[in-house]
Amino acid sequence: MAQRDAHVFLSGQGRDAAGRTIETVLAFDDRRLESAHDYIQWLFPLTEPSAAVPGSPVLGPADVAAIRADADAGRNLDRAATLMRGFYDRTSAWLVPHDHNHLRITRILRSLTLLRDPATAEAFLRPILQRNEEAGSPVSSRSLGFWRQAFPGRWPSADPPGGRA
Repeated sequence: MAQRDAHVFLSGQGRDAAGRTIETVLAFDDRRLESAHDYIQWLFPLTEPSAAVPGSPVLGPADVAAIRADADAGRNLDRAATLMRGFYDRTSAWLVPHDHNHLRITRILRSLTLLRDPATAEAFLRPILQRNEEAGSPVSSRSLGFWRQAFPGRWPSADPPGGRA
């Protein structure tokens, strides 16, 4: 099981359940990011099991502490957030009332808060909210509610700090 450990995967030393390294997953193109459904749990692990992908990693307190203390894992989490933020910027299929990507965004927010910090989660969320607003706010209030629950503290506006860019 050590080769399938989320911390080992995130640090760049292991493989996910499908045998992929983090470098392989971080090289996915937009088509692959949309169509594959078993990578997000490895890039953004949580402390509870995934309902969508049984057997995905589940973090315990020691795992969380180890990932938070590992500079390589932190850099790779940041790279994964950048990848997914770009995906949501480049694509628009998720800009509908209900979409599986809304669940992914919830997971990403929760994982970034848990394994990085709320500021990292906010940096991920702000352009998502801005994109939704620019598209006429098609994302359902239910999905937005899940994002609010996943985001600690003050809910950010779509505007970047200091006003629109």
